[in-house]
Amino acid sequence: MSYIIQYLAFQSYHFGIISTKCEKKRPDNIIYANVENSYLNNDKHLSELCYKEWINWIIFNPSYETGSEDVVMDLDVKKSRIAELKKSAPLYVLLLPSALLLLCFSYLPLGGIVMAFQDFAPSKGIVGSPWVGFKHFVQFFKSYQFKVTLINTLKLSGYGIVAGFPLPILLAIMCNQMRNGKFKKVFQVITYLPHFISTMVMCGLILIFLSPGTGLFANIFRILGGTGDFPNLMAMPSAFGHIYVWSDIWQHLGWDSIIYLAALAGIDPSYYEAATMDGASTLQKIRYIDLPLIMPTAMILLIMRVGNILGIGFEKVYLLQNVSNIMSSEIISTYVYKIGLQSMQYSLSTAIGLFNTVVNVSILLLVNFISKKLTDSSLF
Repeated sequence: MSYIIQYLAFQSYHFGIISTKCEKKRPDNIIYANVENSYLNNDKHLSELCYKEWINWIIFNPSYETGSEDVVMDLDVKKSRIAELKKSAPLYVLLLPSALLLLCFSYLPLGGIVMAFQDFAPSKGIVGSPWVGFKHFVQFFKSYQFKVTLINTLKLSGYGIVAGFPLPILLAIMCNQMRNGKFKKVFQVITYLPHFISTMVMCGLILIFLSPGTGLFANIFRILGGTGDFPNLMAMPSAFGHIYVWSDIWQHLGWDSIIYLAALAGIDPSYYEAATMDGASTLQKIRYIDLPLIMPTAMILLIMRVGNILGIGFEKVYLLQNVSNIMSSEIISTYVYKIGLQSMQYSLSTAIGLFNTVVNVSILLLVNFISKKLTDSSLF
C-alpha cells in the first residue's frame, strides 16, 4: 500500500495536481512539499502520512480547485481561436462561393430523393404526391433495360479502370526520368493540352476522324493501299467501348499524371543516392523506390475511381450514341436522362439515380475496407 501511495505522490508531482504557480498563496503546498521531500528521501512511512494528510486537506477544502486559473486559461484559448479566425478571414471569404455552390447544388437537392418513393406529379408537388414505396425500384429491376444498362455501364467503367489507371503512373515515371529540362517541359505541356478540350469538341473530333468517307483514318487507310470502303466504326456496337475508353485515356492521360509527378518529386533524393552507390540500375530504382513510395497515392486514386464505377459521364456517351450502337452505348446515366426528361417519368428516374448512388457508395466502402486491410492505405 505504501508503494501505491508513493507512486500517487510522485505522479501528482509530475502531472501538476497542485499548481506550482500558487506555492506562495495556498497552505496546502506545505503538505505537498513534505510529500515531495519524503519521497525524494525515500522515507516511505512519512510519505504515506503526509499524503494522507494532503488528501484530507483536499477533501475538507473545496476551494482547492483553481477555478479562476481555468477560467483565465479558457479565455486565452478563446482569444487565440478568435485571432486565428480573423487571420484566416480572407481564406474563408474565398471559400464561401464554393461552399454556397456545394450547398445549393449538392445538399439542397437531396430533398428530392423522396420522389423515388412517390408517384410524383408536378401539379401536386412533393408534399401532395402519393407514396408508393419501392414500386419504381421493382419496376426498374424487372425491366429489360436494367440488365442492358447495368452491363454496359460496368463494361465501360471497368475497361476504363483497367486500361487507364496504370498509364498515368507509367507516364509520370517516364517524365521523372527525363534529364533534358526543356524537352521535359514541352512534353508535359503537349500531354496536358488535350485535357482542356471540351467534351463537345472532343466528340466532334472523334466523329470527324472516324468518318468512313472523309475522315482522317479513312484517308490514311486509302493512302496505305486499303481496298474497299473504310468501316463505319461508330455504327459498330463492338467498337464503341474501345473508341470511348481510348479517346478518354488520350484526353486525360497527361493531366492524371500530375499527381504522380508530385508524389515522385517528394521522394527523398538520398534514396536514389544510396541506390546508386549500391550499383542499382534505373529499372531497379523504379521498382524498389519509385513504385513503392507512390503506391499510397495510387491506392487512394484507385479507391476513388472504383467508387464511381457506375458514375460514367453522361455527356460523352450521349453525344457518341446513335441508333446503330445503342445496344452497347446505353448506360444508366443516359437511360435516366431519357426516362426523366424526355419521358417525364420523374419518380422512376429518381429511383434509378438513387440505386446508382447506393451502389457506388457500397463499392467505395468495400474497396476502401479491402485496401485498408491489404495496404494500410485508405480514404478513412
